[in-house]
Amino acid sequence: MIATQGTGFDVILVSGEPYVDHPLSAAGVIARILDDAGLKVGVIERPRWTDAADFARLGRPRLYFGLTSGSIDSMLVNYTPLKRRREKDEHAAYRSGMPDRALLVYANRIRSAFPDAPIVLGGIEASLRRFAHYDYWANDVRRSLLLDSRADILVYGPGESQAVEIARRLDRGDDLAGIPGTCLVRRGMPGNFEEIPAYEAVKVDPEAFCRAQNAFSVRKALAQRHAERFVLQYPAPIAAPADLDRIYGLPFSRMIPSHFPEFRMAQFSVVTHRGCIGGCSFCSLALHQGDRIVSRSEGSILDEIKRLTAHPDFKGFIDDLGGPSANMYGMDCPAPCEGGNCLACGSLDRSHERLIGLMRQARAVPGVKKVFVRSGIRYDLALESEEYIRELSGHHVSGRLKIAPEHVSPKVLALMNKDGGRFEEFRRLFRSLNQAERRHLKYYFMVAHPGCGEDEARELAAAVKRLERDGEKPVEGVQIFTPTPMTRSTCMYHTGRDPITGEAVFVPRTYAEKKAQKRMLAG
Repeated sequence: MIATQGTGFDVILVSGEPYVDHPLSAAGVIARILDDAGLKVGVIERPRWTDAADFARLGRPRLYFGLTSGSIDSMLVNYTPLKRRREKDEHAAYRSGMPDRALLVYANRIRSAFPDAPIVLGGIEASLRRFAHYDYWANDVRRSLLLDSRADILVYGPGESQAVEIARRLDRGDDLAGIPGTCLVRRGMPGNFEEIPAYEAVKVDPEAFCRAQNAFSVRKALAQRHAERFVLQYPAPIAAPADLDRIYGLPFSRMIPSHFPEFRMAQFSVVTHRGCIGGCSFCSLALHQGDRIVSRSEGSILDEIKRLTAHPDFKGFIDDLGGPSANMYGMDCPAPCEGGNCLACGSLDRSHERLIGLMRQARAVPGVKKVFVRSGIRYDLALESEEYIRELSGHHVSGRLKIAPEHVSPKVLALMNKDGGRFEEFRRLFRSLNQAERRHLKYYFMVAHPGCGEDEARELAAAVKRLERDGEKPVEGVQIFTPTPMTRSTCMYHTGRDPITGEAVFVPRTYAEKKAQKRMLAG
């Protein structure tokens, strides 16, 4: 049973975002998976964080409070890349309703109201703050969120299996140690853990910070000392396609609450897979969902689409069919290696055959008028299959395909780990295939990334002007790089060096530099 009022709950979830019974809602998925396990779940959405009583309105749960800020770190939600509060932007369509560092605030409020209640942290904010991390907004290295929040356990990654296992153990009175995909604080370090540089070291020593960065992985048992205690990370659970089939097969209502209209654009989106093998330096996905692809079965995806056609709000359009990179579906590794680069692996299936077959079957489902792919694609992988590019552009976009080359400077692209992007090659092929139908490309670019100085920004601006002279209006969005916890790019920003090579990296730090680079692309 899932409810937002009443008493006697086994688990109470507190979410910084509005609760939606939907497979793309952080609280929605965890609530459904706990409900499926036979637990009574209460949800407090967007609590009035200045009012401690608001956190006590459902009482004390029998097992635990589960806290999440939602699908985005609260600091990213509340601030622009130039640290301006988004709520002061009169053109912003959305007010977060979240405090800064929401999980810390929520945990403190609950500790005040229920001192003995177990607290579980989860979601992206917890995932990427599980170790000592550089916080861009404070311009400082902060301790693990576990210590500052005084929570009992932290869940990293999607968290479905962890949420259920934590409930079962607390119900039995068992210790929480050893649950895959979780972090705990302990006085000692088990012998089978790899110790990474301590908080006290990474806070003051750039070299130690880089060594810790290079050690981060969801597949390792890691330990980081904080004074006399250790933050212990247990390796992430190994997910299988059947696990995803079961999760996305749960009876989500997909009814969008009137106070969260922004979610309507994803009401009929369908997730095909999890994980990412791209390895982009500025992206945190590999340290959250993992660096391997896990694809749902075609049958599970098609069954979900068929269920959507019976939904009272469905008008015939699938909003998105994809995942972190839509064309990584089916690129599951049959025998994952330790620390290998999937994109460079000769065993990786780049044919796109499974995905092409899925796309054709999805748009043939009775009641479906069009299946959009809006997740974005890896165009370097798409080049391995001209047939896929034809299918995608001919049937699954609305006239413009959005891609993210991010930059054009070889030096910057190498630091982004996107130097094999083959941008011009993809652009030429797409134009040759779609010129008659007048389909075009739209691009996302990034400025002020480490390594991007004035010369590199001018190089990017000149490339954009060349695209415009070719008859395109290419820029869909220009993003100023924002350092987020635990990424390689953030390590470069903080330390001024590449953690892999140890070489010095130029970092544009002032607001004036960042704004000047963005203005160059605006012309």
